[in-house]
Amino acid sequence: MQAMEIDDSQIEEMVKEWFTKTARYEWRRLRQDSYHQIEFTVTMRFLEKYLPKHGLVLDAGGGPGRYTIELAKRDYDVVLLDLVPEMLKLAKKKIRRTGVLRKVKQFVQGSVEDLSMFPNERFDTVLCLGAPPCHLLNAKQREKAAKELVRVAKRDVPIFISVISRIGLLRSILVEFPHEMQYAKHRWEVGDYIPGLQGEGFTAAHWFMPEELRELFEKQGVEILELAGLEGLSSHHRKETNKLYKDQEKWKMWIEILLKTC
Repeated sequence: MQAMEIDDSQIEEMVKEWFTKTARYEWRRLRQDSYHQIEFTVTMRFLEKYLPKHGLVLDAGGGPGRYTIELAKRDYDVVLLDLVPEMLKLAKKKIRRTGVLRKVKQFVQGSVEDLSMFPNERFDTVLCLGAPPCHLLNAKQREKAAKELVRVAKRDVPIFISVISRIGLLRSILVEFPHEMQYAKHRWEVGDYIPGLQGEGFTAAHWFMPEELRELFEKQGVEILELAGLEGLSSHHRKETNKLYKDQEKWKMWIEILLKTC
């Protein structure tokens, strides 16, 4: 099978299948240890910095609802959208148990590249966290998603986007997947990954260069306020990071350093 034989609809089904199987892991992912909590901690710091004091938030591609729950707890109204029905089913269960169901106004099954169910300038804040744009391998799809995320946001409100770094991917290959080094050149130059064609272990994905992400949204008239690395200096130092957490004084110092350097 050649990459050219796989169309956009097949890629979408591949992504849906992967995240259907990994929905419960995705719920645990940001809480499984102190190393993985860093992503949530850094993300929340930037949300706290730029979020309006109140309003309606779109959590696009929000999966099992970690950020939906956190913002609902802070009295924001939230609409949760995700591609995968299993994610939304799990999110409803977790949100109900947390006691914030009344703050979640809608659960919507759909893709970030088609937000036609929402009118222009509907939301006071738009989140697209956990890298949904990375699962759109067609550049036109990524541009359409960017347009849609901007379209449904009110003027002069914050939009938060996260993607997987192509530079970070090379470090992942070195540290965790050296047996896939033969694919490093392709992933660096093209940024695309299709399981079975360029290795195994993840679903179809496009990894971003920082300037690529910046250009994608600047073309939509968005002012880029900040770019940040969510794991920062702890990236690929899971053992060391988890060990440091045992000393809370040192841990607080390290988090402060991460937030200043990310």
